[in-house]
Amino acid sequence: MRLRFSFLLGLLALGVTALPATAHPGHAEGSSLALGLMHPLSGADHLLAAVAIGLWASRIEGLRAWALPGGFLLGIVGGALLGMAGFVPGWMEPGIAASVLLLGAAAALLPRLSLPPMLAAVVVFGVLHGLAHGSEVPEATNPLVYGLGFLAATAAVHAAALLSARALRWLAVPGGAAIAASGLVLLLG
Repeated sequence: MRLRFSFLLGLLALGVTALPATAHPGHAEGSSLALGLMHPLSGADHLLAAVAIGLWASRIEGLRAWALPGGFLLGIVGGALLGMAGFVPGWMEPGIAASVLLLGAAAALLPRLSLPPMLAAVVVFGVLHGLAHGSEVPEATNPLVYGLGFLAATAAVHAAALLSARALRWLAVPGGAAIAASGLVLLLG
């Protein structure tokens, strides 16, 4: 019964994230919340990183697993504030691609690290992703509402991946490997 409930909850969270992906730069129509909800789902790099964090977190027992998504979200907030203030380093995009590669590899290969280094890594990667989110806030939006939207969407992706990988224990390794390969393509592309 527990397996079925976790799997259904994971599918529900995944369904919540299945919104039209039209919120990347150049799409300034719609409400601040809707644009914020769609933004992290409209870029492969952000979506893959969010899934990788959920997969990696699924390998941690108990409630401690939720520290990784929480750390990533905290990093996003810090990075978004820096991005909105105009700090957009030239290494941001390669850093984001590298984060996808490293998070995917970690989900596949590093299930037994202690929590502090795992948490430190996801916070740093969250800052990188937050820089991009913050620098891309559409001008006609309320930045706070937009930010709450992209945090909610990212959290939903984390939850969907974490709960799905807990229900399907085999999912984290091949899923992480596929994300790492995608990160390599992003990095080299």
